[in-house]
Amino acid sequence: MTSPLHMDADELKAWRHHIHSHPELAFEERMTADFVAERLASWGIEVHRGLARTGVVGRLKAGSSARSIGLRADMDALPMQEANDFAHASRHPGVMHACGHDGHTVMLLAAARHLAQTRNFDGIVHFIFQPAEEAAGGAKVMIDDGLFEKFPMDMVHGMHNLPGLPAGHFAMRVGAVMAAFDSFDIYVRGTGTHAALPHLGSDAIVAASAIVTALQTIVAREMNPTEPALVSITRVAGGDSYNVMPDMVRLSGCCRSFRDETQNALRAAIGRIATDVARAHRCEAEVLFREHYPATVSTEDGIRAAAAAAIDVVGAERVDTDTPALLASEDFGYMLQEKPGSYIFIGNGPGTGGCMLHNPRYDFNDGILTTGARYWVRLVERELAPAS
Repeated sequence: MTSPLHMDADELKAWRHHIHSHPELAFEERMTADFVAERLASWGIEVHRGLARTGVVGRLKAGSSARSIGLRADMDALPMQEANDFAHASRHPGVMHACGHDGHTVMLLAAARHLAQTRNFDGIVHFIFQPAEEAAGGAKVMIDDGLFEKFPMDMVHGMHNLPGLPAGHFAMRVGAVMAAFDSFDIYVRGTGTHAALPHLGSDAIVAASAIVTALQTIVAREMNPTEPALVSITRVAGGDSYNVMPDMVRLSGCCRSFRDETQNALRAAIGRIATDVARAHRCEAEVLFREHYPATVSTEDGIRAAAAAAIDVVGAERVDTDTPALLASEDFGYMLQEKPGSYIFIGNGPGTGGCMLHNPRYDFNDGILTTGARYWVRLVERELAPAS
């Protein structure tokens, strides 16, 4: 079992509060990157900067083995106004750590310090501090910049806090644990006219309304009912006046699933329905897709390693190895496309009272900082255990 010697809870809490009060958006995490790099270097960890602009990778070697492991934490915040009034609330208007990346960063930092001081492993650990997870795909940018070529690793692991899961519990599953995510815009174009003379135009609003309704049949009637999938319209924009029928309406939304085949089927159905329904209303529809993140798929070996480490830290009764998958998305999926590994959840405690992710009153639970750090340490110690 790991020792608490190098994990002072008050110090970790102070680190986390500092990062929380100075949130930074995607690819702008300069202060956070400095905070991370300075500490890694002070503990004798080899520091590399510049991947994905603000990314930081720490490399720590012990013993003679060439075996290697990657541990990843995300650093960016969200473009949200924080509603909390505690002392460590965001000092940057319109920017907030509403997803717990401040806590993720600190847990990995704490593990890095402990491992640098104890070196109870034989191999190489790469501490990956990634920018731009929130919708900007920083993981893919790091990979494109040569992450796995410059820092070869046998497996890569990620962890995220989860409100609603009891504090300090762990949850994971083999296979897809987070969904693929695409966004889309549908431009419905008709012929504008005076609202009192609708017969002289073609109503883009009526056509768009019919498209919104028709899209809801995709999951209900075109997808296998045992295959999770989601199509959501999240924005409707069009028109400027009470007495003018506009000639264009924009619909925006997203689709999510756990398999590439399902995601391709969703895209095809959205395009077909939008085009055909618009035509039935004497309008035209143009559909533009943006592929964001692939599904996050943990491998069997990765979950076996993660579960064993988590059980060592908190006991088997607090580790769920068959948790339901979530239709939320995570760019760590790009890393798991390249390397075997795991993506797991650590409980953040009750999700009520504004403590759910992406809520303006969310705050990371400081009580799980040492638990998460010990998990990282134990994972390394088990996977890179010296040969007996």
